[in-house]
Amino acid sequence: MLDYDQEAARYDETRGGEPRARAAADAILGLLLAGPRTLLDLACGTGIVTRRLTRPGLRPFGVDLADGMLRAAAPRLDGAVARADTRQLPFADGTFDAVTAIWLLHLLDDAAPVVAEAARVLRPGGVFVTTVDKAAAHHVGSDLCALVARHRGCRPADASGLVTSLAAAHGLRACGEAAFVGHGQGRTPRRVAADVRAGRLYATGGEALARALEALPEPRAPRPDPTYRILAFSADRR
Repeated sequence: MLDYDQEAARYDETRGGEPRARAAADAILGLLLAGPRTLLDLACGTGIVTRRLTRPGLRPFGVDLADGMLRAAAPRLDGAVARADTRQLPFADGTFDAVTAIWLLHLLDDAAPVVAEAARVLRPGGVFVTTVDKAAAHHVGSDLCALVARHRGCRPADASGLVTSLAAAHGLRACGEAAFVGHGQGRTPRRVAADVRAGRLYATGGEALARALEALPEPRAPRPDPTYRILAFSADRR
């Protein structure tokens, strides 16, 4: 996994910047139930998305484990940030009207503790919103897709079916879905090949996969931007 303290300085510019953040926030806000006043953003990173998760009467609060990320997020969120492990949140049961986890679950070996904590800190009637199926969003419809498909490995922690099952186990029922474009996230074959060689992607592919990627036409040309999927779950608890 990346060192997010070191990554903080370049995170926004390498992750689609403001266009991607705006698209993500708009999709999230469209899934929030009417009238939430308190929102907790898990693994808020630099706060580039979190600061947009607002409307009249709604103020977001962000948590992250990386000090570098929190230093970037603090001025964007007027200091409404804290260092916290998303698997063991320092908040009482039923504290928040909404909890968001954007580009978090795919980084984990096991999403269960995070989903459990999100459910715990939600008030009855609140909503949990999370991205799912991140890896599957990349390369869809491009010439990279067929090459990498068999190297994606076992079901990721953010697989939509798995997340839905985990949510249901904690009384959260599916209540909405949205999608948004990951602006600036279309990868080039050369970049994917470099990530394969460095062990950051498709560990089973190795040098053979890297060479096959580099042999594709126009290996320096970005492929289409991914379309990310978001699911919303309501804490009905009847």
